[in-house]
Amino acid sequence: MVCDKQQADMEVDVIISGCGPVGALTCNLLGSLGVRTLVLEQDLAPHGQPRAFSCDDEALRIYQATGLGPELQKDMRENRFAEYVGETGKRFAEVHTGTADFGFGYSPLWFFHQPLVEGVLRDGMARFPHVKLQVGAGVEALEQDGTGVTVRYRLSQTGEVRTVRGRYLLACDGARSGVRKALGIKMSGKAYGEPWLAVSGRVEGDAPELCRFVCDPNRPAFVATGAVGQFRWEFMLMPGETREEMERPETIKKLLAPYIDPERVHVERAQVYTFHCLNAARWRDGNVFLLGDAAHTMPPFMGQGLVSGMRDASNLAWKIQRVVRGLAPASLLDTYEEERRPHVEAVQKLCVRVGHLFLARNSWVAGARDMVMRALQRIPRVRRFIQDFEFKQPPMHERGYYLGGGHTSESPEGTFFIQPKVRLPTGQEVLLDDAIGNDFAVLCRANAPAAQVAAARGLAEALGGRLLAVQSTGVDGGDVPAVEDITGKLGDWFSRHDSDVVVLRPDRFVFGAVKAERLPELRDALGV
Repeated sequence: MVCDKQQADMEVDVIISGCGPVGALTCNLLGSLGVRTLVLEQDLAPHGQPRAFSCDDEALRIYQATGLGPELQKDMRENRFAEYVGETGKRFAEVHTGTADFGFGYSPLWFFHQPLVEGVLRDGMARFPHVKLQVGAGVEALEQDGTGVTVRYRLSQTGEVRTVRGRYLLACDGARSGVRKALGIKMSGKAYGEPWLAVSGRVEGDAPELCRFVCDPNRPAFVATGAVGQFRWEFMLMPGETREEMERPETIKKLLAPYIDPERVHVERAQVYTFHCLNAARWRDGNVFLLGDAAHTMPPFMGQGLVSGMRDASNLAWKIQRVVRGLAPASLLDTYEEERRPHVEAVQKLCVRVGHLFLARNSWVAGARDMVMRALQRIPRVRRFIQDFEFKQPPMHERGYYLGGGHTSESPEGTFFIQPKVRLPTGQEVLLDDAIGNDFAVLCRANAPAAQVAAARGLAEALGGRLLAVQSTGVDGGDVPAVEDITGKLGDWFSRHDSDVVVLRPDRFVFGAVKAERLPELRDALGV
């Protein structure tokens, strides 16, 4: 059916289809940027299921950008240690997640309870008068032209049909995305045939805190202590086992018994699923964009499914805001898929490799794996690579909206900037992003010549962002806002990259880092 854009009941800048964690996060990011947004969610109430379970340091930093970081983090659990055990139960590898530090302000593994996260994100949307959530709203049709998208949706409670006109439509409606299907965009990749049973629940009384990958060819499993008293157990189904059989209470008790007294467990969810590794043929169709599972699905072995969708939201939200406000050309939006797809594909490949390690089904192969892994970790560099979680794919864009077009081995452009603690003039110590806000930021070394400071200030003002001087001691930046580099990490970064000025995009990736005399080149590349 054709939607009549001339008779739309409502006009906004952005329409979001789906209010799961990615849709709700995207809405909060757009809301904080002043973008008029309508979220359409077909369900009347949150699903309340603990599906996603873990996130990382990048995710915590993105939550920080919404202004909801502390509220979200208080109900999370920082995981400090993960182990891989073989058929005999003997450990063959370990990861010290509590001491791993990639420089982004948080340790790299956190467990959460999805209903609580979604609740905070939905409540956060209410902060913005220019944001609206419409529940019980099923998208029925969409039509787009060169200036926007018109969406027709039906209210399930009344049957009323409405239309909304937006500049852009963001599909955050999951792996079975109705928007993606309406556009005829195909998914390709691999659907893994090994089904798993995921069990979530609470344990009465004391229980050990653990994060264990059971690499037993007889029954691969994952066991972890989650947030707010939650536990997660996952078990691979063996040949001949059925969904109906595995989801029975008596089967679940047998599976839990080797790990905990099943009588102490209150099961809240037990569901068989099969994971996929798929990518949409394209993530953009005119003024419609796919995010999260609507664009790509991720094997579960690195806990990167939800986080990948969060990275999508962080990458796209500020670009849309700048285009909507006339601060950037529409071509900026082409860099969304250009930047994000290669990273998603790299993470997918890593997850598959970790899965192969995890899912060895032959006892001889599994035994050999255990011995080889133990032997390799006698080499100090290999041991650090594993224990310090260095095998995790770093956040980096090889090409995109950057000085020089992207990252090279000699440049920091396209990398995720560090976030150490800094001291404000008030004496308060905060993470860097809290000192520079959520727009573009220009950081410069302190005590630069006045002409260079003036040029950096003009660049920050042209971008609508903020200039901040980085002091090695004290916070006297003169007439320039300053912070004290109390850890020395910012100074080290400037020295390592032989730079006086760095421009950070709103998603905290490095647009460009240059010596002061190259500021005109940097400004030309930014187009301001």
